[in-house]
Amino acid sequence: MATTAQLFEEPFDADEYIERLAWRTPGGGSKGGAEAFDPKRLLEEFKNHIRELRQLDEKIQRKVERLEHQCHREAKEFAHKVQDLQKSNQIKEAADIIQKLHLIAQELPFDRFADVKAKIASKYHDLERQLIQEFTAAQRRGEIGRMREVAAVLLHFKGYAHCVDVYIKQCQETKHLHVVVFLRPSARRLTNRWARSSAHVREKLDETQHSDVEQYLKNLYDLYTKTTALATKLTEFNLGSDKHTFLSKLIKNIFSSYLESYIDMEREYLRTRGAMILQRYYDSKNHQKRSIGSGSIQELKERIRQRTNLPLGPSIDTHGETFLSPELVVNLLQETRHAFERCHRLSDPSDLPKNAFSIFLLLVENLCVDHIDYALEIGLAAIPSSDAKNANLYFLDVVQQANSIFHLFDKQFNDQLMPLISSSPKLAECLHKKKEVIEQMEVKLDTGIDRTLNCMVGQMKHILATEQKKTDFKPEDENNVMIQYTAACSKVCSYVRRQVEHVRKSMDGKNVDTVLTELGVRFHRLIHEHLQQYSYSSMGGMLAICDVAEYRRCAKDFRVPLVLQLFDTLHALCNLLVVAPDNLKQVCSGEQLTNLDRNLLHAFVQLRVDYRSARLGRHFS
Repeated sequence: MATTAQLFEEPFDADEYIERLAWRTPGGGSKGGAEAFDPKRLLEEFKNHIRELRQLDEKIQRKVERLEHQCHREAKEFAHKVQDLQKSNQIKEAADIIQKLHLIAQELPFDRFADVKAKIASKYHDLERQLIQEFTAAQRRGEIGRMREVAAVLLHFKGYAHCVDVYIKQCQETKHLHVVVFLRPSARRLTNRWARSSAHVREKLDETQHSDVEQYLKNLYDLYTKTTALATKLTEFNLGSDKHTFLSKLIKNIFSSYLESYIDMEREYLRTRGAMILQRYYDSKNHQKRSIGSGSIQELKERIRQRTNLPLGPSIDTHGETFLSPELVVNLLQETRHAFERCHRLSDPSDLPKNAFSIFLLLVENLCVDHIDYALEIGLAAIPSSDAKNANLYFLDVVQQANSIFHLFDKQFNDQLMPLISSSPKLAECLHKKKEVIEQMEVKLDTGIDRTLNCMVGQMKHILATEQKKTDFKPEDENNVMIQYTAACSKVCSYVRRQVEHVRKSMDGKNVDTVLTELGVRFHRLIHEHLQQYSYSSMGGMLAICDVAEYRRCAKDFRVPLVLQLFDTLHALCNLLVVAPDNLKQVCSGEQLTNLDRNLLHAFVQLRVDYRSARLGRHFS
């Protein structure tokens, strides 16, 4: 029989317990008669059961000791709580008695009860000091309930105002305010506290105003934010019907002199900080920022280069450096974002749009003019002439980075500036300024892209001039010619494919198709004019068709229908170089050539070496 504590629950009968144990033991009871009785087995069972009972007793004893220990501990904790409550209550009782005695003592004659009044006053001030200390300690521990209890006791003491002062000062530092702590702070007490807060604010701001403008602006923003947040919470107190006006006046008295000069200091800081960020970047590149304006030698060279065919090379050698820095841009935008935040918080509502606009103008100056525009000017001056060999056409990299930067600029315009000016007349000025900046940049980007495309075409022309031979299209032994595109065609197509990929990486949106369309048209024009420089035998005409077929495959990479159509037409024109004389008229009337100028068709037919001998001109007379 298993031994458990439940077997000993009241009422417990020991004899019955022994009988039940013997009966359950095989050979231990009267069941089966005297012959079935087994005393040894019964003895062994009793020994085992006694051992189990001892183990159960030890287990129960340990549980009893544990419960007793827990009971003693809880009793001590309860006793401490009772003592604390009693002590707290004695504070309240003592405070009530001292407060009443203090009021009574004020009515007693001084000459007869001077000693009594002095003792009451001393006890009054001691108790008041203890209460304020207890309130301060509870605030540091974050015990809101205890703070409320002490504040309720202090309510009728003169030191209640000092308690409010301590509380508000701590709240200014932490921005945590529990309005249920005090029962009814008065406007006069708050005014007194604000007067002392004014000295604290001035001390903190004055020490950095002229020595560290960045820290001064941060301190001004933080202190003003904390103070206004505190004032918002204080509006929940019963400060009278004009509480909002009252608190606004208190804030104005503290910060008015600093807010009046805020925007001037903000602008000066941004101007200085922006110049420092820019200079630090150019110093890291060992670059002396130069003037690209009127009257420079670079401008003179650029004018000569544009108006003549003289290969003067680039006006400036940048060694592939774009002079555009994502890190610099992030720093400038970050400074401006903080400025917009401060402007929103510290500006008078009537001045907010004007102040925000002035910050925006500084961003335009630092980012768009002094960085992006300068990089575009440098990039334009570094573009080589169209006849330059192996030109480094890095201006597309400038385009790519300038576009990325301007997307960030546009995002800040929409996210941070627009909310500050959207409902004011300054909105129109901002939008106009932004449009003006975009248009100025687009002019320079378009100019640079145009010159870059000219260089690309110039490089193709150089490849054709050096690689294409007259014998390619009029071989001396036409029976020993392999029908495939020429080496010149192969090199041009390889170069064009690289440039198409470069354009795709550098442009975005519709700009990709626009630039590739222009490049494709110029590519076609070059090949069209190039093919008209040669005379073609029958086998040479076949080679020309193979070249144009390869050019057409290259044109598919542009993914521009117009470009592919142009090369389809050119391919059809090249068929005129090999078609049998009797079929010439029929081919000229075909679908792809019927709408072309007959003079153009005639010009291509005149390139055949058999033009005169086969009297092909009669088909166009």
